[in-house]
Amino acid sequence: MVSREHRPLRGLLAMEWAGIGYLAITLVMMAVVWPQLVNAESMLWGRLQFVAATLVAWLAYRRWPCRLMVFARVVVQMLFLGWWYPDTYELNRTLPNLDHMFATAEQTIFGCQPALLFADRMPWPWLSEVMCLSYVSYFSLIVLVMVYYFLCRFDELPKAAFVVLAAFYAYYVVFLLVPVTGPQFYYLAAGTDNIAQGVFPNLGDWFLTHSERMTAPGWSDGFWYHMLELTHDAGERPTAAFPSSHVGITTVIMLLALHTKSRWLPLVVLPFYLCMCFSTVYTLAHYAIDVLAGLLTGTLFYWALSTLYAQKKGLR
Repeated sequence: MVSREHRPLRGLLAMEWAGIGYLAITLVMMAVVWPQLVNAESMLWGRLQFVAATLVAWLAYRRWPCRLMVFARVVVQMLFLGWWYPDTYELNRTLPNLDHMFATAEQTIFGCQPALLFADRMPWPWLSEVMCLSYVSYFSLIVLVMVYYFLCRFDELPKAAFVVLAAFYAYYVVFLLVPVTGPQFYYLAAGTDNIAQGVFPNLGDWFLTHSERMTAPGWSDGFWYHMLELTHDAGERPTAAFPSSHVGITTVIMLLALHTKSRWLPLVVLPFYLCMCFSTVYTLAHYAIDVLAGLLTGTLFYWALSTLYAQKKGLR
């Protein structure tokens, strides 16, 4: 792991170029909506930190090129995902909210609001804990699969990291352009009585200045319920509902696990993946149509990004 590589990589990894590409896209968007930005200086400062961290990780690898340093570069990029996610809110809240359109589509397709009824009809403590556990397992599944590639399929680690990170950035671009907050924010702002009656008001720029959310339904005394609420308190924003990146990225992770041909890794990921598709609706994080879109786009992103990487290995 720490032995010097005989033929070290010279430039940035494909995943790092993906991050720089996303940074460039958001800088252009920032320039367009600059007068409306609330935290412009902190957004610029965060981008400078991202560039600096990427360069420091690359220089450290050049100083001692080994497998461990490659993995450290992957970790640096992954850690910034927690910063990039709330950053999407800073940009998409400058656009009119579209939740009323998605709630209307949900009502048209299903004849109800599944997110409003799921936990209400199935409030059982054991189910609540399963749903909350699966939802908060999100990043743990990513870490598990990345560590597996590092330890067991190192030659494919750069590709796996690129597919995951580029998929995240693709979702973030969608989130920037399609400002949908999801049930936990929209239902509270619109009023649950209105939602139950099939009335979905257009909130316009409400979320430009409001970020209040409903607490998750379910068994409020449960351990995993509290973990979920802590996670939401730490980083949740009224953004990123469509498509469900939880479902989409977990689909990518599931496909990466299957690609390894490991006997046990897909079996570990599978139950969390299946529950994730339901938990995002149960916890009010997403509409059901967000889940369907996540399944479709996750599969599409995995195939497209894997193909792109295979064709453009020179990006490394």
